[in-house]
Amino acid sequence: MSKDFNVPPVIFPSGGNPSTGTTQNRRLPTAPFQPSRSSSSNPNAIPFMSFDIGSAAASSSTSFSAPQFGSANSIGVIGGGMGFDDEPPLLEELGINTRQIYTKTVSILNPLRVNANLHEDADLSGPFLFLMAFGLFQLLAGKLHFGIILGWVTMAALFLYVVFNMLAGRNGNLDLYRCVSLIGYCMLPIVVLSAVALFLPQGGVAIYIAAGVFVVWSTRVCTRLLVELASCGDEHRGLIAYACFLIYTLFSLLVVF
Repeated sequence: MSKDFNVPPVIFPSGGNPSTGTTQNRRLPTAPFQPSRSSSSNPNAIPFMSFDIGSAAASSSTSFSAPQFGSANSIGVIGGGMGFDDEPPLLEELGINTRQIYTKTVSILNPLRVNANLHEDADLSGPFLFLMAFGLFQLLAGKLHFGIILGWVTMAALFLYVVFNMLAGRNGNLDLYRCVSLIGYCMLPIVVLSAVALFLPQGGVAIYIAAGVFVVWSTRVCTRLLVELASCGDEHRGLIAYACFLIYTLFSLLVVF
């Protein structure tokens, strides 16, 4: 047996077929999220929740300007008044005058014509270079004398400074800095001796003769520079030459033995 079910009729508001109903009664789909725009009348509105892109771009273009970069010349003026091309050389900033060292070296190489005016401006760059070269030649000969050389130069400068000022009395104007500079520059013949001694037999007659020649060379140059650059030195030339002879003989013993 079949059982009948009573289905109630469906009644639409328009009274017609639901397929032919007008679109007026339909609910249009809405976006999932549409924030309300902030109005100027609402003081509690949050300004950054507004998504008005056009107005934001316009306001940003009016309130902010593009960064202005200065030229290389303006940067140089602000940074210090000059660029990299106007910077002095590194040796000049350190106080090392290579041309002055060269002219002084050439004047020492000629013992008969020494120009004392070139040595009025004392410096320690040239003497330090000669002392390092002397120690290097000694190292090639198998002798490590760097500390001895620097110590002996210091003591020799103090010795010559005290002797000269004792001889000149109150009129002596030789300072210790110039004394070290003169002794260092006059070490150049001893440096040449240490280079020549590498090719001479140790303990032979030739090395003794060469040592005597170079010691006299250094003594003559140093004595003349001291007499001409310091006052009251001409009348004590013999004593000053004797002190210089002892100093450079001491350095020549490092080469001979």
